[in-house]
Amino acid sequence: MSALIGYAERKGLDLGLVGWVKNTSKGTVVGQVQGPRNLVNEMKVWLSKEGSPFCRISRADFKNERKIPKLELFGFSTRF
Repeated sequence: MSALIGYAERKGLDLGLVGWVKNTSKGTVVGQVQGPRNLVNEMKVWLSKEGSPFCRISRADFKNERKIPKLELFGFSTRF
């Protein structure tokens, strides 16, 4: 894996999703993920149970979920 691509970004790309993730100064992760419901759900499970090998997951909250008629984003990236 490239050092410039984070684990969550790689997972999103591997699943064919679009969106972004970002680590916050509070030690949490925020982001937006779009794609087919089953693949978004797979990403949510990965984020809440596995994540990167260096993280400790104590809780996962997913908010503002909605159905969209078409993708609003392009690609999958890590924001800084």
